[in-house]
Amino acid sequence: MSQHKRRFAAVGTGARVPMFLDPIARDYGDRCEIVALCDPSRVRMEYHHRRLAELYGYPGAIGKYHANDFDRMLQETRPDAVIICSVDSTHHDYLIRSLDHGCDVICEKPLTVDEEKCRAILEAKERSRGTVRVAFNLRWSPGVGRVRELIREGAVGTVRQVTMDYRLDLSHGADYFRRWHSDKNHSGGLLVHKSTHHFDLVNWWLDAIPSTVYAAGDLVFYGRQNAIARGEAALTQYGRYLETSPARDPFHFDLQDPHLHALYRDAEAETGYIRDRNVFREGITIEDLMSVMVRYRNGAVLQYSLNAFSPQEGFRVGFCGDRGRLEYEEWRPPFAAGTGGGAPADRSTITRRLVVQPLFGEAYEVGVPHRAGGHGGGDVLLKDHLFSGEALSDPAGRPAGVEQGAASALVGIAANRSMATGLPVRIDDLLCLRPECARLSDLA
Repeated sequence: MSQHKRRFAAVGTGARVPMFLDPIARDYGDRCEIVALCDPSRVRMEYHHRRLAELYGYPGAIGKYHANDFDRMLQETRPDAVIICSVDSTHHDYLIRSLDHGCDVICEKPLTVDEEKCRAILEAKERSRGTVRVAFNLRWSPGVGRVRELIREGAVGTVRQVTMDYRLDLSHGADYFRRWHSDKNHSGGLLVHKSTHHFDLVNWWLDAIPSTVYAAGDLVFYGRQNAIARGEAALTQYGRYLETSPARDPFHFDLQDPHLHALYRDAEAETGYIRDRNVFREGITIEDLMSVMVRYRNGAVLQYSLNAFSPQEGFRVGFCGDRGRLEYEEWRPPFAAGTGGGAPADRSTITRRLVVQPLFGEAYEVGVPHRAGGHGGGDVLLKDHLFSGEALSDPAGRPAGVEQGAASALVGIAANRSMATGLPVRIDDLLCLRPECARLSDLA
């Protein structure tokens, strides 16, 4: 491959990394190349290399390095940018080492899981010339982008209050409780791993910096004791779903799917990681029902809730301003039991609605643009931004850098602290955010 191509390495080769590898191999081969993969599992790395060749005829010679050899990978393959899709609690380590080596970084959300790691990342960014982009693909969804445009145009005046109700269904929501995400030490819990998306959207919509967080939450549905209390002790009698069937358990997860089998079942002997653990087992340390209140430096208040055991998936967000109210919602069809832990066939069908209600006037509905691809076409736009070679600036303000990643993660980190103590938490007591977290100056 020619030397002018931008060189990418990826660390963490689970189910998330195809979002980044596949566009390079399929769409941007004339300007990008994959030079290395890094993971605890050689089985997974070989699978992705083989898959890219079979699907796209990708011709590249891709280096494969164990996670312990990350620094050697950087030295030998000289990537321009490193894509980080590893376990959340390790993001900081790979990110800092990549920056110190002079690489740019594309980091999956969340940026990190606690304030100490966040501080170390910000310090590394200060001493490095490398850029950091956090892959907040929801920012690129046309629907949420239209919400931001209306707010910035003053459709409801100055926003004083935001309410956001987010629900994960019994496919998507349950899956966090099968995986490593169910250990808060690894994921930071759903208020960090998942809600970082939602906190980032609110920060971005308001162009504001969060200041104080109060939260309450608990594990009320998943976990062994909750199942027993509901009279469903039979669902707790096995450690993983390979030991049962959809007929016996509506939460059954089919690890025989060829893609999942190749990534996880085939790699078990090598890694010890079990992908299909029972959601009604002991040892889950994250919450499945959470409520958060956030106050911003500009005085706006967010009331947020997350439910991980809803029959339907989606969200509704409302903005109360001094000139009216704006409401936006997205919903998927209800989850269908007996689908082997997977989603219903029409899961990709999403209903969207955007309404503006002036204080003194008739409510009116605003059209929501839609493009082909995930997140209403947002995934396509994000990938084009990451790999097309165009400048990092974006008139819509959608790219998210290290400061924006820190601002959203710290809301979840502060919420975890608040749930543990029962007290409100000032974000500046954890880590002082600079005004740049609401802008894009760190990407300049």
